[in-house]
Amino acid sequence: MCQGLGGVGAGVDDAETAAAGPGTEPGAKAVTAGPGSGPGAAPRAGRRPRLSDVAARAGVSSGLVSLVLRSQPGPSEQTRTRVLETARQLGYRADRTASLLARRRSRHLGVMMDVRNTFHAELVEDLDAAATRHGYDLLLSAVTSTRDERSAAEVLLDFRCEALILLGPDDPAGRLNALGRERPVVVIGRRVSGAHVDVVRAADDEGVAQTVGHLAAMGHRAIAFVDGGRGTIASDRRRGYRQAMSRHGLAGLMRIIPGDHTEEAGIRAAATLLGGSLPTAAIASNDRCAVGLLDALVRHGVPVPGSVSVAGYDDSVLARLPHVDLTTVSQDARGQARQAVALAVERLESGRTTLREVVLTPRLVVRSTTAPPR
Repeated sequence: MCQGLGGVGAGVDDAETAAAGPGTEPGAKAVTAGPGSGPGAAPRAGRRPRLSDVAARAGVSSGLVSLVLRSQPGPSEQTRTRVLETARQLGYRADRTASLLARRRSRHLGVMMDVRNTFHAELVEDLDAAATRHGYDLLLSAVTSTRDERSAAEVLLDFRCEALILLGPDDPAGRLNALGRERPVVVIGRRVSGAHVDVVRAADDEGVAQTVGHLAAMGHRAIAFVDGGRGTIASDRRRGYRQAMSRHGLAGLMRIIPGDHTEEAGIRAAATLLGGSLPTAAIASNDRCAVGLLDALVRHGVPVPGSVSVAGYDDSVLARLPHVDLTTVSQDARGQARQAVALAVERLESGRTTLREVVLTPRLVVRSTTAPPR
């Protein structure tokens, strides 16, 4: 289950975790009633129903209710039915937090994501599925225009997440390794030097090189690159562009336009390209930037791919929209999510302390925004 920081369940409530002893079922006793309560009494207004309320209403012990809600053997079918129906009527929900605290486990994996990044949203969905398979829940903490990575990560620590999964962080390696000394940390999407953080990433330089190769094979020579700005991810993609252009004998035609990973950067890049000689193709450092570039070119009457081919990176939901249909590079979000959760769980449950880095091979996805030059 995926939760932002913040039915009848199978957990137990607060300190009411004592299991029913032998013989509880045949003569199941009611819980001792306090003022204003008793068999059949409703919980006080405004208070969340507790396990003891279910027990009092059903006329059985709290231990017996616990057995029923955890689907344990012992209670008769008639008693199970009565307890479950009582719990339903009261709107009882098991306090999983109290149960996990009693076991000194939260079984929460904290995920730091950028709410402005559509690829992160896809990763979260895949991370949630992978975590659920391992019996963990996700807690999400968002990086926004007013909330930096340090603050977002600290919230996850405050909420007792057992391990952190950080999506494409820009923080320096020293800060990430410091986090890794506090809790198991898995970084998705970028290289991290040091000995305290696991990494799952795609070979970004290779992904961009595939795109350059695809365009060069169609006859493009003037291939521009809209840069992703600062950070390791942008650096790797920029390096992939430079190396691939040189490999294809196009070093003298390299053209890097300053940018970042936003649609606005793509729009600014289009203005730069339109103000000079247009290349026959342009590669953006991610899909959001590519969509901004594509939109600006079309609005200025430049046919895509008729006059300029455009490619992105990430294979996000944006790239797959029918009216966008963007040539891009897939990072295998599902594979990265599966590997990241497995590494976190391995640290938590097997006690692994050695560093691991998993590098996945990206895959070029050719769609309608690239074509041979005219």
